[in-house]
Amino acid sequence: MYLIVGLGNPTYQYARTRHNIGFEVIDELADRNGISMELHKHKAICGKGSIAGEKVILLQPQTYMNLSGESIREAIGYYKLNPKNQLLVIFDDISLDVGRIRLRAKGSAGGHNGVKSIIACLGMDEFWRIKVGVGEKPKGWDLADYVLGRFNEEDRIKADESVERAAKAAECILQKGMEAAMNLFH
Repeated sequence: MYLIVGLGNPTYQYARTRHNIGFEVIDELADRNGISMELHKHKAICGKGSIAGEKVILLQPQTYMNLSGESIREAIGYYKLNPKNQLLVIFDDISLDVGRIRLRAKGSAGGHNGVKSIIACLGMDEFWRIKVGVGEKPKGWDLADYVLGRFNEEDRIKADESVERAAKAAECILQKGMEAAMNLFH
């Protein structure tokens, strides 16, 4: 069984913002694989199903970004999963151009508060990640204002393509493993 988590903020006001692109990838995975996102457990909206022949839990924490680790820790404990090879976290990355994705098997938080929360709550940084590029914040902009803002029309098209690509990468990780997926999607 795998836990696949998309990071974002709850409520309609944050829908389709740069910071919620992880939620969008979970929605894409749910749609592609016929998984209903109707459960409310682990301080999250969840769906149970199968992707690439593997049992999965799709999770969208409802704790707000900076407390994402609380929801993930609860789900990891409940399902008795090993974060090193059964947890995949999908989130926005301002160091990647819009439309790009990057896969990693472990690493630091890189300044991302949601990932900082996960590392703090799990006590480790060894879990799979898919970073979805949202572009660098413009000079003079506040970081929070930027990530909580929405894409312009041109970037929204690229972002939608990266959401689909990230979903395909997640499916590939389950089918072929992280190393093979990294080779295919970088």
